[in-house]
Amino acid sequence: MAKSKKLKMVESITVVQTNWQLDEGVIKSVRMPVFVQEQQVPYEIDFDSNDANAVHWLAFSDDNIPLGTARLLKDGHFGRMAVIKMYRNQGIGRSIIQTAMDYASSVGMESIYLNSQLQAKTFYEGLGFKEYGDVFLEANIEHVSMSKKLRSI
Repeated sequence: MAKSKKLKMVESITVVQTNWQLDEGVIKSVRMPVFVQEQQVPYEIDFDSNDANAVHWLAFSDDNIPLGTARLLKDGHFGRMAVIKMYRNQGIGRSIIQTAMDYASSVGMESIYLNSQLQAKTFYEGLGFKEYGDVFLEANIEHVSMSKKLRSI
């Protein structure tokens, strides 16, 4: 018998900008189940020294449940985007990356880039990202590099 996929519908979400020092525990409460447990990414690969200096975003439900997160490094590298499994396919990731792109544009970044898992490539293409380079392994998961030019505000 096939397992049914449990999906919790979210009425509305709020995406907030934060940092590692303020919200490390909340960020970990999203990334641990997604990367370390679900995708078997070693803890020391997911949580690196870049976290302390990155700009982070957290998506919350109206009842203040953390649903997703991502970070942006000073060089325009967007990454560590994670949405809790039962809340996926509801626009949460799209809201997070749109907020990050708006921020990047507002601080004068001309483009942002990321390493997309192959399974997420079409998601990023739908947001205007273009693939470049060859497929590569990161934490034993196939990835491809992608970038997007931003319009400065």
